[in-house]
Amino acid sequence: MEYYISNDKALLDVPLIHDYLSNRSYWGKGRTLETVETSITHSLCFGVFNKENQQVGFARVVTDYVLVAWLMDLFILEDYRGQGLSKLLMTAVMGHPDLQNMRRWGLGTADAHSLYEQFGFTPLSKPEAMMEKLSEKLF
Repeated sequence: MEYYISNDKALLDVPLIHDYLSNRSYWGKGRTLETVETSITHSLCFGVFNKENQQVGFARVVTDYVLVAWLMDLFILEDYRGQGLSKLLMTAVMGHPDLQNMRRWGLGTADAHSLYEQFGFTPLSKPEAMMEKLSEKLF
Protein backbone atom coordinates (compact mmCIF):
# COMPACT_ATOMS: atom_id res chain seq x y z
CA MET A 1 0.00 0.00 0.00
CA GLU A 2 1.58 3.26 -1.14
CA TYR A 3 -0.65 5.53 1.00
CA TYR A 4 -2.74 4.95 4.09
CA ILE A 5 -5.14 6.93 6.25
CA SER A 6 -5.13 6.97 10.02
CA ASN A 7 -7.26 8.54 12.76
CA ASP A 8 -4.40 8.30 15.24
CA LYS A 9 -3.77 11.91 16.31
CA ALA A 10 -0.34 10.92 17.65
CA LEU A 11 0.77 10.38 14.03
CA LEU A 12 -0.25 13.84 12.85
CA ASP A 13 2.48 16.27 11.85
CA VAL A 14 0.94 19.30 13.54
CA PRO A 15 3.61 21.77 12.34
CA LEU A 16 2.97 20.63 8.75
CA ILE A 17 -0.80 21.01 9.19
CA HIS A 18 -0.33 24.44 10.73
CA ASP A 19 2.01 25.56 7.96
CA TYR A 20 -0.38 24.44 5.24
CA LEU A 21 -3.48 25.97 6.80
CA SER A 22 -1.87 29.21 7.93
CA ASN A 23 0.34 29.90 4.93
CA ARG A 24 -0.96 28.03 1.89
CA SER A 25 -4.72 27.53 2.20
CA TYR A 26 -7.17 30.25 1.24
CA TRP A 27 -9.45 29.45 4.17
CA GLY A 28 -7.02 29.28 7.09
CA LYS A 29 -4.63 32.16 6.48
CA GLY A 30 -3.10 33.38 9.70
CA ARG A 31 -4.27 30.59 12.00
CA THR A 32 -2.05 30.27 15.00
CA LEU A 33 -0.42 27.02 16.02
CA GLU A 34 -2.50 27.10 19.20
CA THR A 35 -5.72 27.36 17.16
CA VAL A 36 -4.69 24.42 14.97
CA GLU A 37 -3.76 22.33 18.00
CA THR A 38 -7.08 23.08 19.73
CA SER A 39 -9.09 22.32 16.58
CA ILE A 40 -7.33 18.96 16.24
CA THR A 41 -7.96 18.11 19.90
CA HIS A 42 -11.70 18.68 19.49
CA SER A 43 -12.21 17.00 16.12
CA LEU A 44 -12.18 13.58 14.48
CA CYS A 45 -9.04 13.80 12.35
CA PHE A 46 -7.80 11.93 9.30
CA GLY A 47 -4.17 11.95 8.21
CA VAL A 48 -2.96 10.71 4.83
CA PHE A 49 0.50 9.15 4.98
CA ASN A 50 2.91 7.74 2.42
CA LYS A 51 4.80 4.45 2.85
CA GLU A 52 7.61 6.37 4.62
CA ASN A 53 4.99 7.50 7.19
CA GLN A 54 5.24 11.13 6.07
CA GLN A 55 1.99 13.05 6.23
CA VAL A 56 0.78 14.26 2.84
CA GLY A 57 -2.85 15.15 3.58
CA PHE A 58 -5.34 15.96 6.29
CA ALA A 59 -9.03 16.41 7.05
CA ARG A 60 -11.03 16.89 10.19
CA VAL A 61 -14.68 16.49 11.10
CA VAL A 62 -16.43 18.47 13.82
CA THR A 63 -19.34 16.34 14.99
CA ASP A 64 -21.65 15.31 17.79
CA TYR A 65 -21.55 11.75 16.34
CA VAL A 66 -25.35 11.69 16.17
CA LEU A 67 -26.91 14.48 14.16
CA VAL A 68 -24.37 16.67 12.43
CA ALA A 69 -20.89 16.47 10.95
CA TRP A 70 -19.00 19.41 9.47
CA LEU A 71 -16.05 18.59 7.20
CA MET A 72 -13.15 21.02 7.50
CA ASP A 73 -9.54 21.68 6.58
CA LEU A 74 -9.24 18.96 3.94
CA PHE A 75 -6.05 19.21 1.92
CA ILE A 76 -3.48 17.19 0.02
CA LEU A 77 0.01 18.69 -0.24
CA GLU A 78 0.76 20.13 -3.67
CA ASP A 79 3.43 17.56 -4.58
CA TYR A 80 0.99 14.69 -4.01
CA ARG A 81 -2.04 15.97 -5.91
CA GLY A 82 -3.36 14.27 -9.01
CA GLN A 83 -3.03 10.75 -7.57
CA GLY A 84 -6.59 10.33 -6.28
CA LEU A 85 -5.62 11.00 -2.67
CA SER A 86 -8.43 13.47 -2.04
CA LYS A 87 -10.91 10.78 -3.14
CA LEU A 88 -9.14 8.22 -0.95
CA LEU A 89 -9.38 10.64 1.98
CA MET A 90 -13.04 11.43 1.32
CA THR A 91 -13.83 7.71 1.08
CA ALA A 92 -12.24 7.20 4.51
CA VAL A 93 -14.09 10.16 6.02
CA MET A 94 -17.48 9.16 4.64
CA GLY A 95 -16.91 5.50 5.51
CA HIS A 96 -15.80 6.03 9.09
CA PRO A 97 -17.96 3.76 11.29
CA ASP A 98 -18.77 6.51 13.82
CA LEU A 99 -20.17 8.78 11.10
CA GLN A 100 -22.66 6.46 9.43
CA ASN A 101 -25.86 7.84 10.97
CA MET A 102 -25.42 11.57 10.49
CA ARG A 103 -28.59 13.52 9.77
CA ARG A 104 -26.71 16.40 8.17
CA TRP A 105 -23.24 16.90 6.73
CA GLY A 106 -21.87 20.32 5.93
CA LEU A 107 -18.78 21.93 4.48
CA GLY A 108 -17.60 25.11 2.88
CA THR A 109 -15.55 25.24 -0.30
CA ALA A 110 -14.65 27.80 -2.92
CA ASP A 111 -13.13 25.46 -5.48
CA ALA A 112 -13.68 21.75 -4.83
CA HIS A 113 -17.37 21.31 -5.56
CA SER A 114 -16.79 18.51 -8.07
CA LEU A 115 -14.90 16.43 -5.49
CA TYR A 116 -17.58 16.76 -2.84
CA GLU A 117 -20.44 16.18 -5.28
CA GLN A 118 -18.99 12.69 -5.89
CA PHE A 119 -19.73 11.97 -2.22
CA GLY A 120 -23.31 13.25 -2.23
CA PHE A 121 -22.81 16.87 -1.23
CA THR A 122 -25.14 19.39 -2.88
CA PRO A 123 -25.85 23.11 -2.49
CA LEU A 124 -28.03 23.94 0.51
CA SER A 125 -31.57 22.67 0.03
CA LYS A 126 -33.00 25.61 2.00
CA PRO A 127 -30.42 28.38 2.12
CA GLU A 128 -33.09 30.72 3.43
CA ALA A 129 -33.24 28.56 6.58
CA MET A 130 -29.51 28.77 7.25
CA MET A 131 -27.75 31.53 9.16
CA GLU A 132 -24.22 32.22 10.22
CA LYS A 133 -22.33 34.48 12.59
CA LEU A 134 -18.89 35.57 11.49
CA SER A 135 -16.24 37.03 13.75
CA GLU A 136 -13.72 39.66 12.78
CA LYS A 137 -11.31 38.06 15.24
CA LEU A 138 -8.18 36.60 13.66
CA PHE A 139 -7.09 33.10 14.52
